[in-house]
Amino acid sequence: MNEFFFIIFPYLCLTTFVVGHLWRYRYDKFGWTTRSSQLYENRLLRIGSPLFHFGMLGVVAGHIIGLLVPQSWTDWAGISEHTYHVVAVGGGLLAGVMTVVGMVILIYRRRTVGPVFSATTVMDKVMYAFLAVVIVLGMWNTIAGSILTIGGEYNYREGVSVWYRSFLAFQPDAALMAEAPLGFKLHALVAFALFALWPFTRLVHVFSAPVGYLTRPYIVYRSRDDNKLGSHQPRRGWDRVG
Repeated sequence: MNEFFFIIFPYLCLTTFVVGHLWRYRYDKFGWTTRSSQLYENRLLRIGSPLFHFGMLGVVAGHIIGLLVPQSWTDWAGISEHTYHVVAVGGGLLAGVMTVVGMVILIYRRRTVGPVFSATTVMDKVMYAFLAVVIVLGMWNTIAGSILTIGGEYNYREGVSVWYRSFLAFQPDAALMAEAPLGFKLHALVAFALFALWPFTRLVHVFSAPVGYLTRPYIVYRSRDDNKLGSHQPRRGWDRVG
């Protein structure tokens, strides 16, 4: 079972993640949106959205450092395990609390504001449920494993992180996850399930950026006097002056 849960299942989820985004971009470009509801309500959104998004940035950054940076690198840089532990736990809890508070505000807004609730789809609800479970499990692992040391202290950098890097290198070792506490296993499985759902939710907006604005022609505004130029053909905004 370990091979299915920590080798086959994650690769299936990531394959769905990649193929699903390609499919949606090809066949549902007009649906590639955040489905913004700012026009319906703005007061709660101005509080919840920054908390959630900046908290998520911290969560993602912490996972990148914790999973992709080997312990040998931080040891080489002269960062002691105690210092790394304090920074990781403190920063992780701060980012996690910001994310949870922001999500609670956004869910409350979505549930209590009539027009926003009417615009909420089934996939929105499923996405929020999986995202909430992932975040809560991550915070529980931090608190239970690093602060309360429930079930004994567990160094994820010697287990989960090594498994994740071996997974990305297409040489996964399921035995590393078999030895991890249940909370870490559930956190990883639900996170991969969220990746599989990602292409079919509003989360696709994470990969949207207004890159075209960097190369688009200038917008030239003309006065009313331009209408009196007779037969003179107006110059297009992207033509050279010459």
